[in-house]
Amino acid sequence: MYQSLLHPQEQFDRYRITRYLAQGGMSDIYCAMDTQTGQEVVIKVPNPSLLGDPAQYERFQREMAVLGRLSHPAILRGLGSGVHERIPYLVTEYINGQSLREKMQNAPFTPEQALALFLPIAQAVSYCHEQGVIHRDLKPENILVDVNGRSVLMDFGLALTPGTRRVTYSRLSAVVGTPDYMSPEQIEGQRGDARSDVYALAILLFEMLAGKPPYSGDNPMAVMYQHLHATPPRLNALNRGVSAPLAAVIARGMARRPEERFASVSDFCAALQAPGNEASFPATEAGIGGENPLSAEGAASVFIGLAVL
Repeated sequence: MYQSLLHPQEQFDRYRITRYLAQGGMSDIYCAMDTQTGQEVVIKVPNPSLLGDPAQYERFQREMAVLGRLSHPAILRGLGSGVHERIPYLVTEYINGQSLREKMQNAPFTPEQALALFLPIAQAVSYCHEQGVIHRDLKPENILVDVNGRSVLMDFGLALTPGTRRVTYSRLSAVVGTPDYMSPEQIEGQRGDARSDVYALAILLFEMLAGKPPYSGDNPMAVMYQHLHATPPRLNALNRGVSAPLAAVIARGMARRPEERFASVSDFCAALQAPGNEASFPATEAGIGGENPLSAEGAASVFIGLAVL
C-alpha cells in the first residue's frame, strides 16, 4: 500500500497540511494552509521513494527558477520553495478544479470545446518560448481546468532554459509513465526545442478531438516505435465534426521531422484559428534528429536506461 510522506493536520515548515491531492510521476501533491498569510496553497514534495535523489532536488530547483521568471494568466503561479527536514518542496497557488485528464473522460470534444480549453494553454506555451523556456512535458496531467473553465499550465520540472545543465534521472522507467506526447527527437535522445512542444500540443489536441491519442501500444517501447515510424490516423475520420482543414493543421503539428512542423506555437495557434491557410506559415529549414531514427530497441534504451534532461 502506498504511504504518503505528509498527512492532514501535520505541520510542515510554515504550512499546515489540510489534505492529500494527488500523486504525480515524481511527486506527491498536498493542499495546505500558509500559517503566516492564511492563504490556501499547494505543496509539492518528492515521491518518498525518490528522497535523497540529487536529480529530484535539481528538478524542484529548476521548476521554481522557471516559475519565478514567468507571469501569464494561463500558467500556475509559483509562491516559493524550500527544504524542510531534508525534504525539498515547492509552493504554488491553489486552483479549484480538475486536471485536463479528468475532463477528457468526456472526450471526444467538439472542435469548439477543445479549442476553448486548448488555445489558452498553447498561448501560454508560446509565451514561455518567448521567455526562453521550453516546457518538454506537455500532457493532460499537467493542465488544470478551474471551476470557471479556465485552463492553467503547470509542472515545469523538465523545462529547458538557456544554460540548463543535463540531469540524469536514474529511475526514469518507474516514474515517467506514458510516452504518448514525446516527440521523435526526444525519443532519439535529444533535448528538443520549441518544435518539440508544438508536437506535444498537436498530439494533445488530437486526443481531445479523437478521444484517444494517435498512437497506442502494450508498452512504452511500442508507443515510442510508432512515434518514430507510424503514420497517425486521419483525425476527421475519427471525429466527423472535425473539418479536413483543421485535421490537416493538427497533422502538420504532428509531423515526424521537426522542420516540417510549424516553426512556432504562435504559428500553430494562428493556423488553428484559420484552418485552410496553414500554408502561409513557413516551416523551419533545419531539423533536429529527423534522420536515422532509432530502432524500437534503441528508443527503449534511451527511455529506460537513463534520461539526460
